[in-house]
Amino acid sequence: MAALPIPLSRPSLSSAEKDRVMMVLDRGRLAMGPETAAFEAAMRDACGTEHAVAVSSGTAALHLIVRALGIQPGAEVITTPYSFVASANALLFEGIKPVFVDVEPDAFNISVDAARGAITDRTQAILAVDVFGVPADWIGLERLATDHDLLLIDDACEALGAAVGNRQIGAWGEAAAFGFYPNKQITTGEGGCITTNDADLAATCRSMRNQGRATDAVMQHVRLGYNYRIDEMSAALGVAQLSRRGELEASRARAANRYTELLDEALGSTGDRALRTPHRPDNATRSWFVYVVELANRFTRTERDEVIKQMARRDIECAPYFPAIHLQPFYQAEFGFRRGDFPVCEAASDRTLALPLFSEITDAQVDRVATELVEVLNMVARKVEN
Repeated sequence: MAALPIPLSRPSLSSAEKDRVMMVLDRGRLAMGPETAAFEAAMRDACGTEHAVAVSSGTAALHLIVRALGIQPGAEVITTPYSFVASANALLFEGIKPVFVDVEPDAFNISVDAARGAITDRTQAILAVDVFGVPADWIGLERLATDHDLLLIDDACEALGAAVGNRQIGAWGEAAAFGFYPNKQITTGEGGCITTNDADLAATCRSMRNQGRATDAVMQHVRLGYNYRIDEMSAALGVAQLSRRGELEASRARAANRYTELLDEALGSTGDRALRTPHRPDNATRSWFVYVVELANRFTRTERDEVIKQMARRDIECAPYFPAIHLQPFYQAEFGFRRGDFPVCEAASDRTLALPLFSEITDAQVDRVATELVEVLNMVARKVEN
C-alpha cells in the first residue's frame, strides 16, 4: 500500500477545542464576549505582559500597532526583506516607507549593524521579525533604538513561546504582534493578538479594532477604526490551544530535534555537506514554527525548486520559505528594488525550504521525510556535478 501524503503543516485539534467552541455556540454570544477576554488573559500570561488585545489576524495586529504608535506618513521604518510580506505591508497601509536592510546569515534575522547604517533623520522605528521562531537580537535592537530615540516593534507572528533570557517574546519593544494561522504553534483558525506593557497603546488598539469606538460608550466613534475584531469561536479555540501549549510545543521540538539528528547522521559534518539544519541560538530559546533547511552554496534556486518538486512526487509537501519581499513583483514595481540589493537575504531566499512540521507528525513520518530528502539531494547534487 502506498504511503500516505505528508502535509507541510496541520493543526492539532482535540476534544478540548471542540468542547470549547461548542460552548460558545450553545451560549449564543459570537463576538466580543467572555472567550475574547479569556484568550487575552491567557496571552498576557504566556508573554508576561500587562496587556493583550485579540484581533482578527497577525496583519491586523501589526497594522494597529503601527497606527497606534503615531508613525507619520512618509516616515521611514527599518525592517527586514526576509519575512512574510505582511510585515512590510503593514507599513504601507499607513503610507510609511519600509527601509529594508540585510539579514544575519545564520538566523536570517535583521542585522543590527545593517539597521544602524540605515538610520536617517526620517527614521522613526525599527520593525524586527523573529524569523521562523528564532528571536531577533532584541538586546542589540533595544540598545540601538534607545541610542537613536526610535520606536521598536516586534513581528512575533512566528515566535510564540520563544524567549531571550527570562524575557518572553511578546514583551520586547513597544508592542508585539502574533498571528495564529493554522500552521502556527497554536491556532485560532484566523486570528492575532497584540501584547504590550503600554496601557495607552493597548486602549487605542482596542478602540481601533472595533471601528474606533470609545471603550466606555456605545456607538460613539472617537477615531478612525477598523473591523479587526476576533470572533468568539476563534478566541475559544485559542483558549483551548493555549491550555495545550506545552504539549504542542514539545511535540514540535521533538520532531525538529529528530530531523536534525537524522540529517546530521546522514550528511555528516564536513564543510561540503548538502544542507545546513536550522539555527539554534546560544543566548535565546527558539520556538518551532517551521523546520527550514538551507541548501549549500553550490545549489541555486533552480536546484532548490527541483528538490521541492521531487519531494512532492514522493507525496511530501515542502515549500520555499521565504521569498524575498523586495523581489516580489509589487515591491519591485513600487520601489524599484532589484536582485543584488540584499545579497544575504537573497541567498537565503534562493536556497531555503521548509520540511513538514506539525505537532502530530510521527517519528515514522519524520524518518521518511529525512530519508527521501537525502535521496533527492544526492540525485540533484549529481546533476549539478555533471
